[in-house]
Amino acid sequence: MALFPGMSEALQARRLGVAMRAVGRPCRVELSLAFVGVLLLSGTVSSQPPELAKPQRRPNILWIVAENIGPDLGCYGMHQVQTPNLDRLASQGVRYTRVFATSPVCAPSRSAIMTGMYQTTTDTHHMRSHRDDDFRLPPGVRPLTHWLKDAGYFTANIRTIGSQWVGTGKLDLNFVNEGPIFESEDWSALKNRQPFFAMINLPEVEYDIYDRKCAKKERVEWVGEREHPQIAHPDKVTPPPYYPDHPITRQEWARYLNAVSGLDRRVGWILEALRRDGLEDDTVIVFFADNGRLEARGIHWCYDSGLHVPMIIRWPKNFPAPPSWKAGSVSGQVISLLDLTATTLAIAGLPRPPLMQSRIFLGPQADPPRTYAFSARDRIDETVNRIRTVRDARYRYIRNYMPEQSFLALNRYKEKCFLVIPLMRQLHAEGKLSGPPLALMRSRLPEEELYDTAADPYEIHNLAESKKPEHQQALVRLRTALDTWITETGDRGWVPEPPEVVARFEKEMHEWFGTPVWYRKR
Repeated sequence: MALFPGMSEALQARRLGVAMRAVGRPCRVELSLAFVGVLLLSGTVSSQPPELAKPQRRPNILWIVAENIGPDLGCYGMHQVQTPNLDRLASQGVRYTRVFATSPVCAPSRSAIMTGMYQTTTDTHHMRSHRDDDFRLPPGVRPLTHWLKDAGYFTANIRTIGSQWVGTGKLDLNFVNEGPIFESEDWSALKNRQPFFAMINLPEVEYDIYDRKCAKKERVEWVGEREHPQIAHPDKVTPPPYYPDHPITRQEWARYLNAVSGLDRRVGWILEALRRDGLEDDTVIVFFADNGRLEARGIHWCYDSGLHVPMIIRWPKNFPAPPSWKAGSVSGQVISLLDLTATTLAIAGLPRPPLMQSRIFLGPQADPPRTYAFSARDRIDETVNRIRTVRDARYRYIRNYMPEQSFLALNRYKEKCFLVIPLMRQLHAEGKLSGPPLALMRSRLPEEELYDTAADPYEIHNLAESKKPEHQQALVRLRTALDTWITETGDRGWVPEPPEVVARFEKEMHEWFGTPVWYRKR
């Protein structure tokens, strides 16, 4: 029986050579023996907080987390947006241009960020898994906030500042918490509870685009849509070239860009509150997104559009800046969003725990810069898939373990909430698509994809079969890097979920979004 249905026998055999056999009970994942063996060489696995060499004073740390946006701010060169607050933040801090999420969807990505462990290592890689099976993290793996709390940090997940709604309080983690993740939601408590670690999850670019329970495709407003600055107009925007030029496509793209402009307003409220409450000069501010763009070929897919995220870090005046820090500078270093965990601990004066896979990219304890950022996509909602990818400073390599699960595969949420998808199905049936939009509608994905993101930022031209020496060299190098990562991290993605778990999501998504006629008529 084939472990990877739809994949050629040759590629399947090669993949089996690096597949790791995961062991463990249903509700307690155990890290692969190979992975734990490597870790034990450098320290004892423990759930106790690492020893802390306490500095006299430690900075506050504030994460401002956007949901579902790419690096589409004014300071990143995006047109048809206005993001003055984030642009100003970038001018006062460091703007990072090569930061990539470990997953193109929120729950696995957030599970990785909160633990500093790849979701594929800890069995938290499927979308919204382990919500009711009493699943626990492996011994020695803990939420970031628990390490910080043990070291004296007050932790808060902020929803409001006074009467202003600034955050959703979203966690969306694929594990049962060992006690509360945060201690408070109260902004007013921060001033007297320093040092603090606070997170604000911005609500703007949300996925509740259409009424979930309505079978029709009736448009409803986004969260806060009436407040969004109407900077982008459908007749003036340029959607990505893998979509057809059509009023619906232009409307969706303009709507996304206006939501980006809208979230900047809330960032302004937050920065003003920091100034007003006397916290600005003692607080490290980190702005980033949990995964890539809210667009049909963005979230859920392992292209840059689904994984490339913005990150801006501003250092406070009352604390010495890290070596080589320069306000207003730009870093092109390859960073995995996973690395934010260990870097946050380092900012707080804490060493990295023994098990943690996250790397430090800032400060005197910084690890050597990454060459590669690795990411993974597994089941999302009712749609079962398995994709692995690796990105360096220029090339992206993608491996599709289930090539039959193409852009045409049913995902009820995306089918209802992104009108460009049914539009493209219709235009394809009518023979009205050509070029990249037509290629997007193929029934099977390539088993391997390779893109030169410098020459092809929209990742349209697959170079996996190119005969040019530089492309073949990149293919072999990235293919090998991915194989090594899968082995060394104990990737559990090859272990299928129980059928009853997938069936439950199938039922839930049908109840929420309905099932399109074309699928019912198959």
